[in-house]
Amino acid sequence: MHLKAGLAKTRRWTGLSRRWRFAALLGVGGAIALGYALGTDSPLTHLDWTGWATLAVVLLTFGLNAATSLPAEIIFLGGLGVLFVSGILDEASALAGFSNSGMVTVGVLYIVVTGIQQTGALGWISQKVLGLPRTPSRALLRLMLPIMGLSAVLNNTPVVALFIPVVNTWCRKLRISPSKLMIPLSYAAIFGGTCTLIGTSTNLVVNGLLIAETDYSSLQFLDITWVGVPCAIAGTTFLFLTQRWLLPERKPVMGDAEDVRQYTVEMVIAPEGPLVGKTVEQAGLRQLPSLYLAEIVRGPVVLPAVSPKELLRADDQLVFVGLVDSIVDLHRLPGLAPATDQVFKLDGRRSDRCLIEAVVSDSCPLVGRTIREGQFRSRYSAVVLAVARNGARLQGKIGDIRLRPGDTLLLETNPAFLERQRSSRDFYLVSGIPDSEPLRHEKAPMALVVLTAMVVVATLGWLSMLQAAIIAAIVLLATGCCSPSRALRNVEWSVLLVIGAALGIGKALEVTGAAGAIATTLLGFAGENPWLALAMVYGITTLLTEVVTNNAAAALMFPIALALAQTLGVSFMPFVISIMVGASASFSTPIGYQTNLMVYGPGGYRFTDFMRVGIPLNLLFWAITIAIAPLVYPF
Repeated sequence: MHLKAGLAKTRRWTGLSRRWRFAALLGVGGAIALGYALGTDSPLTHLDWTGWATLAVVLLTFGLNAATSLPAEIIFLGGLGVLFVSGILDEASALAGFSNSGMVTVGVLYIVVTGIQQTGALGWISQKVLGLPRTPSRALLRLMLPIMGLSAVLNNTPVVALFIPVVNTWCRKLRISPSKLMIPLSYAAIFGGTCTLIGTSTNLVVNGLLIAETDYSSLQFLDITWVGVPCAIAGTTFLFLTQRWLLPERKPVMGDAEDVRQYTVEMVIAPEGPLVGKTVEQAGLRQLPSLYLAEIVRGPVVLPAVSPKELLRADDQLVFVGLVDSIVDLHRLPGLAPATDQVFKLDGRRSDRCLIEAVVSDSCPLVGRTIREGQFRSRYSAVVLAVARNGARLQGKIGDIRLRPGDTLLLETNPAFLERQRSSRDFYLVSGIPDSEPLRHEKAPMALVVLTAMVVVATLGWLSMLQAAIIAAIVLLATGCCSPSRALRNVEWSVLLVIGAALGIGKALEVTGAAGAIATTLLGFAGENPWLALAMVYGITTLLTEVVTNNAAAALMFPIALALAQTLGVSFMPFVISIMVGASASFSTPIGYQTNLMVYGPGGYRFTDFMRVGIPLNLLFWAITIAIAPLVYPF
């Protein structure tokens, strides 16, 4: 009887989803920890109701993120709303996160990245920096090493913002799920930031506190390097060895069997373009997934079996067969143009157009007629770039194809086509293709100059990161590198809402004294052992930086650690280095560091994905920092 009851309980427990079990364990663990703290004479026992309510909201927020599929912005805005309505936060404090310079900087950088992306400069960066590694493990290293190098001397946020769309496109080419590389992208930026004094704003904040509160002049540029580089090497090695098991595969990779709409499309090599004189392989025409170069038409000669070593000539007509996403990539390559000259007869600039798919209905007046005979461009103000018919390859030129009901047309046209034809009887279905606007390649040099200038002036301290980003965004918009409507569409508003709400919740932990009470309580376990005290300082800093901002965690822990070092009669330098690393090395939640949050959506992650790979990394950095810091800077 008892055995059956026990088995029933086991089945009920194992029947729960992993996320609900994690939430239950989090709640039980939190209750046990609080119960133990309340049984001692700790600062937690002196918290008023506002402190306890804030702790409850934080635990509930984390639990809901881990156990439910609700959007993160809804959960965090809900938590912030509870703190505001209950009076724990006043209006100014509750809304302060939405005017925080870090959050606004992220928003402006999305506009900057749009300008870089729309000029094709991101494709150039991807080709030159990342290449085409053959395995996921090599791809991880090819991504992480340059990101770490850049983040050691640049602000982490623009580096990650710049590479998110690059990695998305790169993953499609390599047939790797973006979730395998987005977390490493964020973590690599964090790794690099811990290697130099200017790697993150947190390091500069701690250095400022060191100068203000002690007689120490200033840390040197590479003082943290002795700890940061071993941590970065260990972290990269850990991800390299465990990425197969710990990094999830949330988004499927595009495969050949996922879409039966195999388009046949003709492109022409532009005279005096960058592809003339290159081989097919050098031009990158063998690297687009789910796309096949069927033949090259060179005057009266047809080359049916195209070798990768075949040299491209001006006015060569290239016939491709592939899926729509790869066709979009094809139209973005500089030096290639649609073979039909009809696109140049449409009204308006090409950069204002987009690609649209339309399925021909049986009541369409063009059924049974060729595209040229039906004067498709004049009738619909759109140009047919390709036709898909049940996966079959259609022979002949686009204008000579005779339309049938059910044919899927790939059109280049004005976005207004969607509204005009959505309810038309000529087409069964009309749908836009995201991010399909023709690139403005002629603006790429301007975009790269603006990006370089933004990074240089921010790195040298001539302007703040926010000021430099705003100027860069204005210049990119004013020079036509991207359109205002596209720039606003590319802003990840959900990310900004989570950042603003998380900052507000972190503020509540500060103003109610809950964060300080937790820190002081845990430090009480250190006793008079400096090694144990150093370990506790690092651990508490890491814990706080997962729930409040990294700079706030560092500012909160610095005076506590300084007083602790003075009480123990030891040097404060190991504590300073540990706070720098602990406040920056935030891996186990997406809200602990803004670059984690930036890759959260593009990677298709769940809240618990960061915990699975991030908690071991936090423990690894903890052990390395505690072991090395006192050796470099003795107690």
